[in-house]
Amino acid sequence: MNDPGCGRQDRYGDTGIGTGTDGYGDTGPGTRTDGYGDTGTGFETVAGTASGGADDAVRAWHRLADHSVLLDGFHALKHAVRFRAEIPVAVTADRRAALALADELAPDVRDVLDVLLVEVAEGTLRALIPRPHPTAVAALAVRPSRAAHLETLACPDRTAPVVVLDNPRNLGNAGAVIRLAAGFGATGVVTTGTLDPWHPTVVRGGAGLHFATVVERLTVAELPPGPLFALDAEGEDIRGLRIPDDAVLAFGSERSGLSAELRARTDRLVSLPMRPQVSSYNLATSVAMTLFHWSATGGAPE
Repeated sequence: MNDPGCGRQDRYGDTGIGTGTDGYGDTGPGTRTDGYGDTGTGFETVAGTASGGADDAVRAWHRLADHSVLLDGFHALKHAVRFRAEIPVAVTADRRAALALADELAPDVRDVLDVLLVEVAEGTLRALIPRPHPTAVAALAVRPSRAAHLETLACPDRTAPVVVLDNPRNLGNAGAVIRLAAGFGATGVVTTGTLDPWHPTVVRGGAGLHFATVVERLTVAELPPGPLFALDAEGEDIRGLRIPDDAVLAFGSERSGLSAELRARTDRLVSLPMRPQVSSYNLATSVAMTLFHWSATGGAPE
């Protein structure tokens, strides 16, 4: 993961998978060394090979669901584990198949999943998740500290841009953007307006990569410092520009473009190359093109 400075390391603690110093709570006596026990937050792991069982997992799910992040599917859980999310409960309708998938696609997290996953009946899984993911895996995670996220966003020496989605409307597009931002090592994704960037549909679209970058909702007035580049058809061609690492890259909503409030704060309007007969790009496509340009002109994932 690209380190943006100002202690992203501190957000996640030790860079190893499954360590107790994950930055989410007490790492003293009583905290399990795998990082998934009681960390002082009120969440306790119901582990597949430890104290848990199907009944315990279901009870924990009902107790925690309303204030947890839903990880829907194997890939969301895989990414959350890789980026050291705190996961108090994880269930599957087919534990053997889930671990076989880990052996094939994510051997680096297989041992952690072996501890976390609790097998429940298919009907039980459907009662917890009305439309289970085809991989029959689901988990609950603790949302990262907003204070830590805001500290990272406010860092004056960021080494990667912040992506701003101004009044986005489509949950799936927002998730795709977060996935892109994580892949490029962006410092984070900020949304303005009413869309909740931690909505389950957004998390599913992001494949669990919310835990690989900063994700927050702010007002335009609260946007992080740095030169603000806003994408607009009337802007300067991006191909002639170098985007600085501490840039704030703003993208308007799918329907109405940039808000007047954000436009007023913009330092530079930037446009993407597009033939005249084409009216627009998909939001995620625009973000991908812009982050690629940034990476190709100096900044790049490690």
